[in-house]
Amino acid sequence: MSRNLLKSLCLATTALTAASLAPAQADSTRTPIKHVIIVVGENRTFDNLFGAYQPTNGQLVDNLLSKGIILASGDPGPNFATAKQRTAYEPGPNYHVETATTGSYVTLPQPYTGHEFQPRSSDGAFVSAPSSIPDSRFPANLPNGPFQISKYAPYGAYTGDPVHRFFQMWQEADGRKHDKFVWVEETIGTGSNGNPPPSGGFNPKEGGISMGFYNMSAGDAPVFMSLAQQYAISDNYHQAVMGGTGANFQALVTGHAAYFTDWTKLDGSVGTPLGNQIENPNPLSGTNNYYTQDGYGGGSYVECSDNGQPGVKAVADELNDRGVKDRKCAPGHYYLVNNYNLYWNRFTGVTNPVGAANNFTLPPQSAPTIAEVMTKANVSWKYYSADSGNDQTRFHDQVDGVFFPLVAANDTGPSVRYHSYCNICDPLTGYSNIETNASEAAKLQSYGDFVDDLANDKLPAVSFVRPFEAFAAHPANSSPALYEAFLDTLIKRVKGSKAWESTAIFITVDEGGGYYDSGYIQPVDFFGDGTRIPLIVVSPYAKKGYVDHTYYDHVSLLKFIERNWGLPKISKLSRDNLPNPRHNDDSPYVPTNSPAIGDLMKLFAFEDWDDRD
Repeated sequence: MSRNLLKSLCLATTALTAASLAPAQADSTRTPIKHVIIVVGENRTFDNLFGAYQPTNGQLVDNLLSKGIILASGDPGPNFATAKQRTAYEPGPNYHVETATTGSYVTLPQPYTGHEFQPRSSDGAFVSAPSSIPDSRFPANLPNGPFQISKYAPYGAYTGDPVHRFFQMWQEADGRKHDKFVWVEETIGTGSNGNPPPSGGFNPKEGGISMGFYNMSAGDAPVFMSLAQQYAISDNYHQAVMGGTGANFQALVTGHAAYFTDWTKLDGSVGTPLGNQIENPNPLSGTNNYYTQDGYGGGSYVECSDNGQPGVKAVADELNDRGVKDRKCAPGHYYLVNNYNLYWNRFTGVTNPVGAANNFTLPPQSAPTIAEVMTKANVSWKYYSADSGNDQTRFHDQVDGVFFPLVAANDTGPSVRYHSYCNICDPLTGYSNIETNASEAAKLQSYGDFVDDLANDKLPAVSFVRPFEAFAAHPANSSPALYEAFLDTLIKRVKGSKAWESTAIFITVDEGGGYYDSGYIQPVDFFGDGTRIPLIVVSPYAKKGYVDHTYYDHVSLLKFIERNWGLPKISKLSRDNLPNPRHNDDSPYVPTNSPAIGDLMKLFAFEDWDDRD
């Protein structure tokens, strides 16, 4: 179905108006912030990047170093055993979130290469390293606990990719013990894809890479460290959904989750996915935690209002045990909890196929989004997602001293696929009320357009920025050093623009990528929360060197936008309806009024600002 045909289904095509693209009026915000820029990289937990961070001005931070799990040298600390990883036996017939421990690892299994990239030549092209073999840079006898990656592979080098899927992440956290990250990697990894276990035994070939961290005390992550010292960070900010990129980007625009629809319509009618696309984490008979139906070539939908559906009761029991009664699951809805392609294709102008067993595409969505809320209130916005084409040359001078072309002329392999655009990271391309409306679809633009808008003083009130895949920090095809390079250049450009004096740049990642994190996780609803991830606020109004302990997740970004511009909530199911958390001194990370998430206002120093609910 062509984009033009889809547009003809609309009652009318809204004309592009000056009002819809103009920046918000100066007096329309409740704070001095007139421009919000949200930059979202990928797949790093707070401890993975900030595990050895030492804050300034007597601030406290909750990380591996402050807990004594590691020393500033990166070596094991006096409390190293508190991060010990354990084994379990989970034969079924039903999936469990908390699994019965059978023992502990003596040493961590050696990390594997996975599908990591390595530089090939001076022109910046890439090839894959030997796929899924033990990574010889790492020893085969790492102590059982967090280890410093850069002691073995230089900071900025490519490494393997831990598992980061929905039911796997619930098991990794193991209630509040955080002790099954490695066991989940070894037993199910990225999924079974509905295949029977191999006769020789199942090996996901990931090893113990999930326990790796970078050491700011030893010079790793210098840009992140400098930003933390100059501006404000949170050490209690979380991915909104257990699982991967796609579901978390959906939460960033809806405050909730996407669901399977009748793709023959554009009205959001509920549909039922084919059986192979429904998650079934129940272990197959005779295996240890080998899921029946899960993986990037299989299950990703869950009907989470029904305890009879595979895996649902286990998560519901976990929520009940921790006092959460509302799962936020509409009856009959099959929610997407992992990664599927989105319906519209920005480059071909046609839709991705739906309806066959091997069509792993989220059907068109019509649920309300923050974009719709902003448009109705005349708050301008754009979603800038790294693009191909002209962005390649435009980006050449964007990252000081670093150039990796999106598509190398002599390369027909992985760099073409990985070094430009991420479909699941561009979530609004899945929504009919965006894609079939000319004025709304025009706001889905490229990073090059962000650079132009900034230079020409045309930045909208709210900008979402998704980096090029090569610079997004995703393990295997990027690194934190490349994300730092992207951020450093973006921040310099913003600080050199007219917008800087009224701007807040929120820097985060979509999810933790399956890396270990020692921080508290609040159960909010069926979908999460998940592990802690970094959040940095760069703004003239950010509290200098501040570490905020208030509980936040991705929907806190939406709460900030709503409060700053006086906007209504997105929907009845969206998490922006949750109250701001209340904390006490004895337990500064755990809300006393759970479930609750903050609106990020405490990261700022505004004169005459009343921060009460």
